[in-house]
Amino acid sequence: MERHTEMRNDLPSATRTTAKSARAELLRLINGFQASQAIHVAATLGLSDLLGEGSKSATDLAASTGTHPVALYRLMRALASIGVLREDPGRRFALTPVGEFLRSDVAGTYAPMAELIGRPYFWQAWNHLLHTVRTDATAFDDLHGRSVWAYRAEHPDEARIFDRAMAAGTEGFAEAVLDAYDFGRFDRVVDVGGGDGTFLAKILAAYPRIVGTLFEQPHIIARTAASIESRGLSNRCQAVGGDFFSSVPAGGDAYLLKWILHDWDDTAAIDILRSCRRAMKPSSTLLVVEHIIGPPNASPEAAFMDLTMMVMAGGRERTRDEFAALFTQAGCELRSVTTTASPLCLMEGVAADI
Repeated sequence: MERHTEMRNDLPSATRTTAKSARAELLRLINGFQASQAIHVAATLGLSDLLGEGSKSATDLAASTGTHPVALYRLMRALASIGVLREDPGRRFALTPVGEFLRSDVAGTYAPMAELIGRPYFWQAWNHLLHTVRTDATAFDDLHGRSVWAYRAEHPDEARIFDRAMAAGTEGFAEAVLDAYDFGRFDRVVDVGGGDGTFLAKILAAYPRIVGTLFEQPHIIARTAASIESRGLSNRCQAVGGDFFSSVPAGGDAYLLKWILHDWDDTAAIDILRSCRRAMKPSSTLLVVEHIIGPPNASPEAAFMDLTMMVMAGGRERTRDEFAALFTQAGCELRSVTTTASPLCLMEGVAADI
C-alpha cells in the first residue's frame, strides 16, 4: 500500500491534479442519487412554492409542511450546498435561479418531474437495473408483475403524477420545437398518444387556423377532454379514444408522435407507425419528436433516457439510422431531422410510395 502511494507521488504534479479531479468527479456521480432524492422531497413538500414570495426560516417552513424543523433544515442546507437554494443568516432560505424551476407555477417547471422520479414504484425499478442488464428483462415488469401502463391504470394517483410530469416536460420543450419547425402548412394535426393535450394546445395557439384531433386510450380520454375544454379549445380540437396499435383517426395532414415510440420495442413501434401509415392521406406528413442517440461519448440526456426506457417500459432511444429503419418497415420514409434548442429532435416522414 505504501509503494502505491509513493508511485502516485512520483507522478508529475499536473497528472496528480488530473487524477484527483477525475476521482472527485466519479464520487460526485456515485452520490448523484442523494441530490435526486433531496430534490424529490423538496418538490413533494412544495418548498419552492412556499419560497416563491421571499426567504423564510426553516422553522416556518417546517410548520407549513408538517415536517420536523431540524430535519427540514438539514435537507435545505444540503440543497443550498448544490445551488438549489441559498441559505441566509438565521437559517433562512431563498430560491436560486435553479430552485425557481421547482416552483409549480413557472413556465418550464421541473417540480412534477422531480416528484415523479422519486416515487417508490419508479425508484424501486431503477434498483433492479442490474437484473435488466443481466437478463434484458424489463425491471419494472419483473418487480411489479405487470407493465408500467397497467400499474398506472390501477393507481390513479400515480397516473396523475405521471401526467403532470409529462405535461410539464412538454411545456419545457414545446416552444423549442415550435421555434424550429413550421406547422403552418397543416390544416389538421392528429396528436397520437397526446396525453392531456399540452403540446397540441401549444400548436393550436401558435396557429389559430389549425384544428386538432387528440387520440388517447379510452380509460384516460375523459381527463384529456376535460383538459382540452379547460384550455378553451373544444371548438378546434376533439378528443378521440382508441388503441394506436389497431388504428388512429384518418384525415390528418400531420400525424404527431411525441415521446411515444421510445416507450416500445421495435416490433411495437413499427405497429404504431403502421397504424399511422394506414390513416395517412397521400399528402400527409408523419412527425416524430424524440431524443436521438448521437455519436459515441455524446448525448447524455438521450443515453440516460434510454436506460429509463429499458428499466421502466422495455422501450429504447434510437439513432437516426434506427429511426429510419423503423419508418421504412412501416411503409414510410424519413425525409429530414430538425434539431431544436431542447434535447429533442423532430423527424419528418412521408408515405414511402409518394
